[in-house]
Amino acid sequence: MNYKDISGEELKKLQQEQPDAVVVDVRTPMEVSQGKIPGAQVIDLMDAQFPQKVDALDKEKPYVLYCRSGNRSAQACNYMAGQGFTKLYNLNGGIGNWPYETE
Repeated sequence: MNYKDISGEELKKLQQEQPDAVVVDVRTPMEVSQGKIPGAQVIDLMDAQFPQKVDALDKEKPYVLYCRSGNRSAQACNYMAGQGFTKLYNLNGGIGNWPYETE
């Protein structure tokens, strides 16, 4: 596996220890409108522009990806790993496992 599954608590800790970590929501705009993790970038996995948007990201930074259940974000992690990203995390269980406030 090219990424690490982490819990909501582990994500919160990672954000404190690595302030340059980028949280990425790969859900659709409709899903995002129901709330997202504060500060998360939105890059919809189903968007035809997904590969171009990923190419524009800094490969040196750590990325934490999430979706509704953890399935699409795992797919996105695998795609990004194939593009040369090495610090990838997947929020296990998706946004449902984020025990904190959303925006």
